[in-house]
Amino acid sequence: MKRVRTVFTVCLLFMILLSSFPASSNTQKKTSQNEQSCHLTIGVVPQFQQRHIFKIWHTVLDALETKTHCHFELVSSSTITDFETSFKDGLFDLAYMNPYHAVIAHKAQGYEPLVRSGAKKLTGILVVKKDNNIQDIRELAGKEVAFPSPNALGASLLMRAELAYKHDTTVIPKYVKTHSSVYLHVAKGLVEAGGGVARTLSQQPDEVKDLLRVFYTTAPVNAHPLVAHPRIGKDRMNTIQQAWLDLAKEQPGLFDNIPMKAPVASSHDDYTELETLGLEKFVSIKE
Repeated sequence: MKRVRTVFTVCLLFMILLSSFPASSNTQKKTSQNEQSCHLTIGVVPQFQQRHIFKIWHTVLDALETKTHCHFELVSSSTITDFETSFKDGLFDLAYMNPYHAVIAHKAQGYEPLVRSGAKKLTGILVVKKDNNIQDIRELAGKEVAFPSPNALGASLLMRAELAYKHDTTVIPKYVKTHSSVYLHVAKGLVEAGGGVARTLSQQPDEVKDLLRVFYTTAPVNAHPLVAHPRIGKDRMNTIQQAWLDLAKEQPGLFDNIPMKAPVASSHDDYTELETLGLEKFVSIKE
């Protein structure tokens, strides 16, 4: 009888132990599925060549993946117009965009800014050939001026608005798709002037920069934010935002090349002032 009881006890313990394995396996499987399900697409406004964008962003995204256990897929856009179409259609889970794009994206899809630079603001610049003798901005009236795209904030919208509202000057816009193309058009004398931003001008080859001079600078606004589509959920937004800020403390120079120097938390309130500048007159909205 004692032997039967012992055998029964051993069998019972074995069954209890055996039954625990599927539960453990299921738990691991669920955890794995949850990690795999965190796959987020991210779009980046194409200020630079795609090769350069991928190089600087993959360093950032690799560090962010370690912090968040999410996989970030960088989705390229060949032109700013293509980028605009994509975020207005809600194709990106996350996106790095200019401030006025953030206003449009918020209205179109509810994108919410998470982080932005806390050290620098965005200004537009107008460049001319170094040997151009232009002295007064009103001399550009009726002249052809290159811009990367209609809705590029610093390079186009702010510049055209200030020319019109502050200087009563209307120019003939020539949209050439990228900042680099703007500078080349001016350097080659194909247009009288061109709109850009200081950062992209600094990235140009010396043989291009040496032919140009900055003729005019706009008033500053808050810089480009990283925005998130509401479908990823508030919890995930908070996780990404906190991971980004933690990385900025641990690796201060990590985001400088994006550029987003000294990141701080952001929200849509940081960009509402743009709705008062009369930029909508110059915005191109493609349905």
